[in-house]
Amino acid sequence: MNHMKRETNTKHRRINITLLQKTVELIDRVCKKGNRSRLIDEAVRDYLTKTSRAVLRKRLKEGAIRDAEQDLAIAEEWFPLEEEAWQKIGKR
Repeated sequence: MNHMKRETNTKHRRINITLLQKTVELIDRVCKKGNRSRLIDEAVRDYLTKTSRAVLRKRLKEGAIRDAEQDLAIAEEWFPLEEEAWQKIGKR
């Protein structure tokens, strides 16, 4: 909590949560007394950041797979024009 007291510009809100006894014991083993809130806050933020990135990665992958045939068709259609342009540039 000392860390929280030093953050003068950050708002905090007290909430009531329920955790398994084993979870509380684990938290108490890895952090100093009075730092539970900070540990839980950091863990939740880390989890949400990783989850958000995973969801984004999944959506991008699904979109790439869904659009692969169309993207390939467009690339094949434009390839001769691009090849011609590169040949003209190479002759300069």
